[in-house]
Parts: sequence; C-alpha cells; structure tokens
Amino acid sequence: MSDSEPRTTTDSPSDTAPSGNGVPPDATHEELHDDLDRRRDEAKLGGGEARIQRQHDKDKLTARERIDILLDDDSFVEMGTFVRHQESDYGLEDNRPYGDGVVTGHGTIDGRLVYVFSQDFTVFGGSLGRAHADKIVRLMETAMENGAPVIGLNDSGGARIQEGVKSLGGYADIFKLNVDASGVIPQISAIMGPCAGGAVYSPAITDFTFMVEGSSYMFVTGPHVVKTVTQEEVTSDELGGARTHASKSGVSHVTCSNDVDCLLRIRKLMGYLPLNCEEDPPKQPRKQANNSLDASALDTLVPASPNKPYDMREVARHIVDDADFFEIMPDFGENLITGFSRLGGRPIGIVANQPAVLAGVLDIDASIKGARFVRFCDAFNIPLLVFEDVPGFLPGTDQEWNGIIKHGAKLLYAFCEATVPRITVITRKAYGGAYDVMNSKHIGGDINLAWPTAEIAVMGPEGAVEIIYRREIANAEDPQAKKDAFIEQYREKFANPYVAAEHGYIDDIIKPSETRERLIRGFDMLENKVVNNPRKKHGNLPL
Repeated sequence: MSDSEPRTTTDSPSDTAPSGNGVPPDATHEELHDDLDRRRDEAKLGGGEARIQRQHDKDKLTARERIDILLDDDSFVEMGTFVRHQESDYGLEDNRPYGDGVVTGHGTIDGRLVYVFSQDFTVFGGSLGRAHADKIVRLMETAMENGAPVIGLNDSGGARIQEGVKSLGGYADIFKLNVDASGVIPQISAIMGPCAGGAVYSPAITDFTFMVEGSSYMFVTGPHVVKTVTQEEVTSDELGGARTHASKSGVSHVTCSNDVDCLLRIRKLMGYLPLNCEEDPPKQPRKQANNSLDASALDTLVPASPNKPYDMREVARHIVDDADFFEIMPDFGENLITGFSRLGGRPIGIVANQPAVLAGVLDIDASIKGARFVRFCDAFNIPLLVFEDVPGFLPGTDQEWNGIIKHGAKLLYAFCEATVPRITVITRKAYGGAYDVMNSKHIGGDINLAWPTAEIAVMGPEGAVEIIYRREIANAEDPQAKKDAFIEQYREKFANPYVAAEHGYIDDIIKPSETRERLIRGFDMLENKVVNNPRKKHGNLPL
C-alpha cells in the first residue's frame, strides 16, 4: 500500500521491539530508575528511527514534534505514556508499542491550559484501536471536567482492522464526547496526514478544522473505492485534499502550507477564544489597542456608484485593532467573510458581506458558513460585529432546487438565537429579506449603525420601479425616460438610511471615519448584556 493511501492494517513490527513487563524482583533503585528511563525513551521513539525518517522525508513532523511547536516551551505533561493494546489476534501480541499510536496530555498556549492528542503515524500507521481510543476518550473527559479546549492532531490510517468492532466502538465513543463537548469547550482539529472512513466524523463535529496542503486529506471512501463504484478516476488530493475541502465542500476552515504553519495558526486562533463556555474570551489591555491605518480613508472607500465593488476586508482592517483579521473559511462562500479580530482589546467575531464577490449576495454556501460561525461565537461569548452590504439572496433554479430557503433560514436562525452583544454597520445596500437576516434590529441586533452611503429598501431601484410603475412606464411616450425619472425618485427616497432611522430601525448614522470609536463604545456598553431565551430542550435548526 502506498504512503498516500490510508493505512488500516498493522505495519510490520516496530524497529525497536517493546520490552516485557517484568523487572527483576531484587532490582536496586538505580536499576528500577534506569528501566523507567529506558521505557520512556522507547515510548518517545514511537515506531522507530526508520519510520521517523520516512515521516520527515514526506515533510511531516512526528507526533511529539508537533506538540512541541503547538504548546509553550516545556509545558507539555503526557498522560498514558505506557498504555499498550491488550490484543492477541493476527500477531498483535508480538507488537505492543507504548502509547498505542497516539500521544496525549496537557500543556499551555500563551500560558492557558489546553489538552492535546497527537496521532503517531509511525506506530501502526496511526490507526485507531481500543487502547488508542481510550486514551483520547479519557483526555476529552478530563478536558470537560476542567473546562479547557481539546486540540486533536490527526494523522491516521483509520480503524485498526485487526481489532474489528472494538475499533469502531472506539470511534463512536469519541463521536459521542465530541457532541457532549460541543458548545462547552472549544474543539480544534488539525488534519496533518490521512483521515479516512469513520475517522472523518470526529473532526467534522469539532469547531474548526485545519488542513495541510500536499500532505493531508479527508474522505469517507478513497480513490480506489470511488473508481470501483462510480468509475471515476481521482487522486487522493483531488478527492479530499486541503484545497478541495477549503473551496468545494467547506469541511476545512483554514488551509496551511506545512505542519509548522498549521500549528502556529492554531496558537493564534486560541488567542481569540475562551477556555470554555463559562468564561469570556481573553482581553488585551485597552492602551495597547490601536489601528495605525488612516481612518479617514474609510470616508471614500465605498464607491460613489452603487454597482461598483470594493473589498470589505479593507473596511474591517481600517477599524479593528492592529489592522489584524484572522479569517475563517476564506475560500468557501467567498461572498460572505467570517473571522476573528479585536476591537479595543476585546476579541470579536466578524460577519461581513463581500461586495467584491457576487456583489455580496447571500447564497447557500455563504448562509451555511455564516450560520456555523455565528453559532460558535454565541456559544463561547464572543461579541459579533456585522458589516452589511447585501443586495439580497442569489436567484436561480440551482439555488432554489438545492434549498436556499432552508439554508438561508440557518443564518437567520443563528442570529435570532444569539445572545452575545451584536452590532451591525450598514455600509451600502441592505435589500429585501437579506436586510432582515443580516442582524437587523428586528431580529435582536443591539446597535444598528449606518453610513451615509447606506441604501435600505425592499429591492434595488430598477427592479422596484419596474413593479411599482409598470403601467405608467408602458403608457409613456418615452418609456426609458419615464423609467429613469422614477428610478431617480426611488433613489431619493430609499438610497439613504434616513427613512429607516426615522422608524428607529437604525440607531445612528455616522461618518465612516467615526466607526472604530463608536464600535468600541458600543461593545463597552453591551459588556454586561444578559438575555434569557425561552426555556426548552433545544430548538429545531433547519438542517
């Protein structure tokens, strides 16, 4: 079997045969300590030097090297170092390496507690057996008991075939804990090698999935099965590589160039997140929070023409601390931007329409992407900032037949359900039902601001005029001139935010250059917000 395919069978016996369990009954303290050191060294060696070298030859780090980069220096404390499987079928009794193919323990990132498991591809191809699963289960249980995140570094050939249903049961135990931990502690998955079959469902349940280009892939069935069943010719990378899942399926949230890049990005993400649902995200001192970009540039950033695109990322960068924005899912549903930043030292989640892609319309992919992100932020007490420039939902048979109604409702549901502080800034268009969905005052937006360039209406001027004045235009001597006159009249009435402000749907109209300070003050005011939704077991999200 090639190295690019998932390994679900046992590798040949490790290069260093594991020792027995016995020590001489009359051993001295020195001999006992030496024996312990030898066993520790054996555990750290994993599958042996040759397999470690093969891992390095594929530009991949070992399980322990990954932990060293992810965590603060000298902070890792290992759990279950000497765990070994208890199987005797198919020759497994002669190959019982310590750790059973996964390194588990706890440490710190920027001084804050996290739990981590790192699968070791040099041992049994990282395949999951009962002992392997039990280590992960115990780690997750401990993390929940102590209210700290779990980070999983996945590099595994899948279920260990020789252990049969025990392996499948191990996966199911992990899945159940993933669900129990969801919304309680942050769960982050890094795919740093193969992840196939049942193994893919644990990362899919976790909050964020990172993938490494060129060395990681995820799929339920591999290329050989696909070819057998459907006759499709496809490579592992095409079927389930990092780029595929980043741009086509939306399974991957962050794409990384190599192992080190992946681990450092996880460290950065952790800086925005609380340790659990009972805590607030970590603030930085207000005096350190600033933005060196010229705020006055915002006053001319939105083009005079309502049909001309601009990059909403630039709007965000001119407002947030240090012009720094950690984007989530940048290559999927690109007409909606999601990610983390800070404002006045406070971590925030940003949801923004992107006028540079599909004019910023909402479609199926954008709705799903936004809903998932909003629900995460709400679960972990991260305030939401919405930048709105949306002409509506994307029309067409493809969208309708594939469920834009149901999927668009997910984003609406997520905002309606959210109890964290929520502020919206309308920069330009806010049309139709999309206006309602993008955190409007009507669905619980706490502060809703608009720039003078905002246009709030049921639909764009041309479409509205063609409906309202259809008969007058048709009967006019010069239909086009009549239509243009009606469009101009409509623009005067709705191509501004003042009508909505008169009704109290907009709290204030501000100059763009004033936005940063108004948002900081707004989130300060909302810091102690408390909302109690109706008591229930759970809602029925339109899945």
